[in-house]
Amino acid sequence: MAEESGFERTEAASERRREQAREEGQVAHSRELSTLTLLLAAGGGLWFMGVGLADRLSELMRRGMQLSRALAFEPDLMLLRLKDASLDILLAFSPLLLLLVLAGVSSELLLKGWNVTFKPLLPDWNRLDPLQGMSRILSLQGVIEMLKAIIKTVLIGGVAAWVIWHNSGAVLGLVAEPLNSGMVHLVRLLGSSFLIMAGSMILVTAVDVPFQVWDHGRKLRMTREEVRQESKETEGDPQVKQRIRTQQREMARRRMMSEIPKADVVVTNPTHYAVALRYQGESMRAPKVVAKGAHLLAQRIGSIAREHDVPVLEAPPLARALYRHAELGDEVPAALYTAVAEVLAYVYQLRRQQEAGGPLPQPPGSLPVPVELDPGSVAA
Repeated sequence: MAEESGFERTEAASERRREQAREEGQVAHSRELSTLTLLLAAGGGLWFMGVGLADRLSELMRRGMQLSRALAFEPDLMLLRLKDASLDILLAFSPLLLLLVLAGVSSELLLKGWNVTFKPLLPDWNRLDPLQGMSRILSLQGVIEMLKAIIKTVLIGGVAAWVIWHNSGAVLGLVAEPLNSGMVHLVRLLGSSFLIMAGSMILVTAVDVPFQVWDHGRKLRMTREEVRQESKETEGDPQVKQRIRTQQREMARRRMMSEIPKADVVVTNPTHYAVALRYQGESMRAPKVVAKGAHLLAQRIGSIAREHDVPVLEAPPLARALYRHAELGDEVPAALYTAVAEVLAYVYQLRRQQEAGGPLPQPPGSLPVPVELDPGSVAA
């Protein structure tokens, strides 16, 4: 069961998965929202543009009913007249058509935002597979879409039937009205009918939009294995990253060990900590830490230092303070300048003794290490 659970789509879709779905054209879509928007646009357009549209249509009807003798005997002139009338009708309805186009586009932008992709236009032969088509029809999604279509048909059909029955007297009365007022009245009736039908779609849309958003997220869910695989692709394999970090630490350690023979002195605890210092007055403002380590690494630093005749000085407070407060490659803290200066002075005296002979210099005794910098101090 534990192995099977790794293949169940229980994880929310990642941002990368959502972006890939958008590139493929897979976005949440609600037909009911588009229908509602178009009905509202059509009703509002007819209601507010009704007077101007009615006047244009009335004028076109008057001109269309006027037929001269030349037109009756010249078919070519009749075709030209038909072409001109068609263009006039198209121009009359162009504001309303433009409003419907804008409404259709805005309804898509409301739910899924701006998304330009041509991948859905590419041929997909799986869509022609009859078995997959039947499986989509008989799936839960197909049943839900069928129920929605039935509810929408019954609801809009019932509202439309009520609108027709309620306005039947007004429709019949249009015959007795003058042409101009009758056209205005007809357009207003159509506009109000569209608005009433749009009102009936509000409830369906309010239920469908959240469902489509939820269903889209459900389809994009990922298995735990897919999440792990995506994490490997985006952030890298954790095992590989761990090996890289290990190799980097090993390379840094080798570089650090190669700096020990160049150090001026190694300050030890004597076995818990070891810090190698180097100072070149012409290129350095203050001594720098070129190597440091604790426990086994500290012992290894001391061994390499002795192999290359680098002085090793036991100064536990200074070693602890340098290990805690100075990073590799950094200058020693200003509060430790005096203590480090005494150590370097001892090293220089030791070098002169080795070159010229004479009595060995005495190692520095109690070095001036501030109590707050020494982690081994009781006060610290």
